[in-house]
Amino acid sequence: MKKEILFTLALAAAFPLSAQQKPVYLDENKPIEERVEDALGRMTVEEKIAVIHAQSKFSSPGVARLGIPELWTDDGPHGVRPEVLWDEWEQAGWTNDSCVAFPALTCLAATWNPEMSLLYGQSVGEEARYREKDVLLGPGVNIYRTPLNGRNFEYMGEDPYLSGRMVVPYIQGVQQNGVAVCVKHFALNNHEVNRHNTNVIVDDRALYEIYLPAFKAAVQEGKAWTIMSAYNLYENHHCGQNKRLLDDILKGEWGFDGAVVSDWGGVHNTEQAIAYGVDLEFGSWTDGLSGGLGNAYDNYFLAQPYLKLIKEGKVGTKELDDKVRRVLRLMFRTSMNTRKPFGTMRSPEHYAVARRIGEEGIVLLKNADNLLPISLGGTKKIVVVGENAVKMMTVGGGSSSLKVQREVSPLQGIRDRVGDKAEVVYVRGYVGDASGEYNGVVTGQNLKDDRTPEELIAEAVQEAEDADYVIFIGGLNKSAGQDCEDSDRASLGLPYGQDRVIEALAAANRNLIVVNISGNAVAMPWVEQVPAIVQDWYLGSEAGHSLASVLVGDVNPSGKLPFTFPVRLEDVPAHQLGEYTGERTQDTVNIKYNEGIFVGYRWADKQKKVKPLFPFGHGLSYTTFEYGQPTADAKAMTADGTLTVRVTVKNTGTREGQEVVQLYISDKKSYLPRPVKELKGFQKIKLAPGEEKEVTFTIRKDALSFFDADKHEWVAEPGKFEAIIAASAADIKGKVPFELQ
Repeated sequence: MKKEILFTLALAAAFPLSAQQKPVYLDENKPIEERVEDALGRMTVEEKIAVIHAQSKFSSPGVARLGIPELWTDDGPHGVRPEVLWDEWEQAGWTNDSCVAFPALTCLAATWNPEMSLLYGQSVGEEARYREKDVLLGPGVNIYRTPLNGRNFEYMGEDPYLSGRMVVPYIQGVQQNGVAVCVKHFALNNHEVNRHNTNVIVDDRALYEIYLPAFKAAVQEGKAWTIMSAYNLYENHHCGQNKRLLDDILKGEWGFDGAVVSDWGGVHNTEQAIAYGVDLEFGSWTDGLSGGLGNAYDNYFLAQPYLKLIKEGKVGTKELDDKVRRVLRLMFRTSMNTRKPFGTMRSPEHYAVARRIGEEGIVLLKNADNLLPISLGGTKKIVVVGENAVKMMTVGGGSSSLKVQREVSPLQGIRDRVGDKAEVVYVRGYVGDASGEYNGVVTGQNLKDDRTPEELIAEAVQEAEDADYVIFIGGLNKSAGQDCEDSDRASLGLPYGQDRVIEALAAANRNLIVVNISGNAVAMPWVEQVPAIVQDWYLGSEAGHSLASVLVGDVNPSGKLPFTFPVRLEDVPAHQLGEYTGERTQDTVNIKYNEGIFVGYRWADKQKKVKPLFPFGHGLSYTTFEYGQPTADAKAMTADGTLTVRVTVKNTGTREGQEVVQLYISDKKSYLPRPVKELKGFQKIKLAPGEEKEVTFTIRKDALSFFDADKHEWVAEPGKFEAIIAASAADIKGKVPFELQ
């Protein structure tokens, strides 16, 4: 009997709670708000403080006493970053943390295909889930204001509507896996130099019409679980502790119920961080010694300094409880969610997704005399020139740098596809950045070449002279000063003397194809000399296969530009009208967005004498499309009604192809200045040769509205409008006039 009693007591100690005694927060059948309140009520003040700041470079603590696990974040958004040391940026040395690299978000935006965005999110979410990550630090939706921004390649272009439509399915795809997205960088982070001390001065109309809509869509339509605050200042307050952005707009006007995560080191003051918005602090700099503490993370602004103020009675716990509620809500959606799928990593399906998105995002900019696609029949020699044909692009660029299982280079992709049908000769052409390392991830490539530019050009020309096709593959890279975090480009031009190489090749062989790899627009002084130009992007693991498929015509290009290519930097409104700083300073820098709402094509439309090199929405095909005359179901719409616009599109060529049909709205008269037109709809359709489809757009009041800053409301002013059907911002196919009554 004594042994039985002891055994019963042991069982009771091991399993102290009956089903009836089980805390509500452990019961996933209970509403999440009940679970949040139950867990909150069981936590000590010390435990509450602990869960709102980091414990390592990429994790924050749970509550071990209550069985609430840690939160683990990981950099995205193009793939799951390798593991780093607990308190260092360098590699942890794991051998099983390589990933599939998906194309950069500029490429995703260039697909103009929300289905690709959903597929992208599902795939990268599955990889994050497999790696047991709770928060994926991405996607980014900051607006393309200047082509010098080193981080544009991580974003979705210049138009708020396009960015908003593309970010929503990405979010939904990731979060289906029980992994939170962390949409960044909120807000107005539009260049990298002085990103910690730039104070953005922008009028409310531009704020609401240009820089906020994609974030709003992420919150209200995508239901993003976390938002990352930006480094810069707005209204003289850092965005990580900014009442206007985080409390008034994000949590107030938009009803955001998730957690605001600071960018790493984006919090600067305990009192302001308590009062304004930020819920989870990561990466703040401290030496861990100033307060006599052994753990540097305990010295964060929302750590011991916060607890000290509470214990001294200088602040209450109302703000603390709100922050903890939001973090708990995040935990119950991610780390505490036992019903999430297991995830997968480096699967054949993920490689196929990466390749397909790359193929759909590549943009054919120019194709004189139908030089492309390359015909392999009768072709004997193809010469490939340029460092970017062989340089790994998944390593570098800042926080989106990856450690991949494999990366197919453009040269390898071309050779794989051409096979023995023709000789593929590679010559260097130019030397850019021979290095290949970021935070301990090493490409292993030896790209050193000590020959002079003249020697490299001479070799390229000699090989090109008798070639059937010459493919120059250059552009930017992800080194500092190119497409890279914490640095901006020095100019719009191509680096490393590439213009000289291209001009020499154009003189040597008329069958020249220039492939530009970049996340930004570049100047093309040789544009008239080159018959075929392809805008490639950072395409990830399957980069070479995606490019080769398009070059030889296995895939018909269907990408459209998500931003405008200017001829000169002076044609960009941020540089002509606004302000931009290219020199580093320790002092706060005021940057005025004097161009207001006239960003990208909105500015280009106003210029009668200056045309862009390539307009927003531009992209050619190997087939041709014919648009019918658009029609509307009525000549007017009421403020609470809708208007349907229809247009037929026919494939008049000999190849199957996809076309992006774009809808712009023009307000013919307004009491405030408005753009000539604004994108308010798009559809990507696939057509076989000779096939015709009808595309329909439903126009609602919000598509006609502008933001009146004085009234602080959206206004749809009665009067005359036009629905414009286009193949790009500069290629208008038809117009339908109508009135708002």
